[in-house]
Amino acid sequence: MTSPTATARAPGNRGLVLAIGAYGIWGVLPLYFHVLAHVPALQILAHRVVWSVLFLGVLVFALGRAGDIWRAARGRTLLLLCASAALIAINWFVYIWSVETGHVLEASLGYFINPLVNVALGMLVLGERLRRWQGVAIAVAGAGVLAMAVSGGGAILISLSLAFSFGFYGLVRKVVAIDSLGGLTVETLLLVPLAAVWLFYTTGQGTSGFGVSAGQNALLLAAGVITATPLLMFAAAARLLPLSMMGLLQYIAPTIQFLVALMLGEPLRPIHMIAFPLIWVGCALYAWDSIRAARAPVPAEA
Repeated sequence: MTSPTATARAPGNRGLVLAIGAYGIWGVLPLYFHVLAHVPALQILAHRVVWSVLFLGVLVFALGRAGDIWRAARGRTLLLLCASAALIAINWFVYIWSVETGHVLEASLGYFINPLVNVALGMLVLGERLRRWQGVAIAVAGAGVLAMAVSGGGAILISLSLAFSFGFYGLVRKVVAIDSLGGLTVETLLLVPLAAVWLFYTTGQGTSGFGVSAGQNALLLAAGVITATPLLMFAAAARLLPLSMMGLLQYIAPTIQFLVALMLGEPLRPIHMIAFPLIWVGCALYAWDSIRAARAPVPAEA
């Protein structure tokens, strides 16, 4: 007989597996794009969009969700999804380009910064209160970013582009009235005309990466599953786990990306030795403050 404690723990365990799986996939994603490095980033982005639409379409119809999504994606919701579609397209393109040009270190830096960007956006845009240690964490990480910028490392723009595009994407998705599956489906549907036009154009020009070999075709076709699966796993995990736990687990992806960058032979420059520790300290302060806030007793109502 299953105990009540084990029953209560089961959703949390599923959430933990889903979250680790999602962040793990995002962490090793540079290896996938590295194999496709000879295919232009814009083409890979187009393939991600087209094959994601097909994968999500099958999923939506299998779950009987098409009607709900159609009714939800109207008016203000549709306008917000247009904005989020543009933001996620920018994020995907910069990320793919960063891998192809040997800047996985800067990409990982962007995702280390992203949680702190989220806190800052929540304060500035949503009027959320900034806790003292959150402010300290942002300041310390900001010093690391400033050090990179002052050093003349133009690649810091990669980190900032990834951090802010995903930060604003999360902000838009936080206020839009549609669930994760519906939102991602509509976003990719909005992007698919541009993606399809670009793929047809490159095919006509004879520069398409599709059709070169069976192995490369398979990798490009897999882009839809590789794109949509971790996003859906993440959304499911977020419903099952406390926000503080998700806040800690989100550092799995950039940590793996950092290790992958070293494995791919990207050099650690002296400025990295300054910027990364500062940003890691900021992230550690943010994580510690999240745990502390989660454990704080809730004030009794009068």
